[in-house]
Formats: sequence, structure tokens, C-alpha cells
Amino acid sequence: MRHPLFKTSRFLFSAASLAALAAFSGSSLALQPLITDDTGTQGSGRHQFEASYNRERARAGGETERTRSVPVVYTYGVTESLDLFAGIDHSSIRASGDRASGFGNTVIGAKWRFFENEAAGFSLALKPEIAIPVGARCEDDGLGTGKVSGNLTFILSQDVPFGSLHVNAGVGRDRYRHADNNATNRHLSIAPVWEVSERWKLALDAGIDWSRSGGGTVRSRFAEIGAIYSPSEDLEFAVGYIRATDDDKPKSTTHGLTLGVTWRF
Repeated sequence: MRHPLFKTSRFLFSAASLAALAAFSGSSLALQPLITDDTGTQGSGRHQFEASYNRERARAGGETERTRSVPVVYTYGVTESLDLFAGIDHSSIRASGDRASGFGNTVIGAKWRFFENEAAGFSLALKPEIAIPVGARCEDDGLGTGKVSGNLTFILSQDVPFGSLHVNAGVGRDRYRHADNNATNRHLSIAPVWEVSERWKLALDAGIDWSRSGGGTVRSRFAEIGAIYSPSEDLEFAVGYIRATDDDKPKSTTHGLTLGVTWRF
């Protein structure tokens, strides 16, 4: 539950923002700039650093909430098929003329590619994540959850003639000091990625999220278009635009833009 100045906005925008925040404000970045992740890992002893700048605007019932966030994530390859990662984001929220800013939950997790058929270009992975609680003031400002929360995502990747196809299915639990705000979340998404040239990739991403809280379920849908430019094998720049809507009352719509960089070493 946010500070009273954000109380109305929190419930108006929770559903539509769920999909957008997964890409823009979450500490565990996926395949930038997408929400949907792939099964790729760093390899034994390899490192990866990701950062992005994200802007989001959500509207519902005549009110507008604007969010800017800067998430950063560090990943280390423990083995050829297992990564460990940790990340955090700093966000600034403005609604109805009031503002709040601060750090969100620190997220730690892993990605384990437990099956791979190289000949068929097919692989499967699991991605568990744990969100470390934020302080009471940050929770009241809507910047994170005040109790340990978590997510588990199942990932499928398949090589196709034009590039690759990725599918995610996930479940999660957001836990707050105010138990009435606790939410159970489900996620399903798919992302085709086109390898346009050696340096350029174009992608689409679409999915649906369900958030159950207080005895009711709100469903949100999102769609994203993105581009990835790779000047070298270990450096990528990404840009994406996302739109999300929900079936809450009043209905809310979220628009967002993300700019990101990924560096492997």
C-alpha cells in the first residue's frame, strides 16, 4: 500500500502496470528490451551487466501516474547452463501532483537451462527469483513489497528459420506488510525475434497477466515492439515500446519506453 497520496493510483494502475513494470521497473531484466526471457546463459566464469532507462505513463479514471526507473542487473555464469544474478532499480513516481522516489526490492535469482537439444535448436529453463523486502516508507510509497516475495518462470526457446521464438509461463507472490494487498500473479507470454542482419534484431512480445488480490482477479494484456543492435558479440543496445491494458474498473492503460544496454565480459 502506497503512502495516502498514492493510495488511489495504486489500485487504479496495479493491473496495467504489472505487465509494464515487469519490463521497466523489475530488477531482473529479461532479453532486453523484452518482457519475455530466453534460455540463454553466460557460460562458466562469464559475467554480464545490464542497465536500462525506462519511462511509463498509466491512465485510469481521469488520473495519470508517471514512473521513471533505472534497473541494473549483474549476472555470473556458474556453469555452462546455470546463471546467478542480482539486481535493483531506482524509481521516481508522480501522481496527482505528488511525488515519491527511492530504491525498490533487491532481487536475487538463478536461471537453469535443464534441457537442450542443440540439433533441434530447442531448450528449456527455469528461473526462480526472490525479492528482498524494502522498508516501510518505500512500501508505503509504492516502490516495492515489504515482505519477501518471489517468482518462478518456465522458459522455452526454439530456433526457427527467421531467428528464434521464446515462450514464458510464470507464477509469483507479492507480499506486503498490509496483508490485504498481497497478490498472487500468473504470467504467459510469447516473443518471436527476427535476425534481420548480423548486427540487428527486431522483436515482438505479447502476453497476459493475472493478478489476484482481495478476492478479485484483474487481467492485463501487453504488447511490445523492440529492436536490438549489437556492434560486437558482447555488447548490445536495445529500445522498446510497450502498451498494456487491463479489465479493472476503471480500466487503465499504460504506455512505456525503454532504452537498455547489455555488456558481457
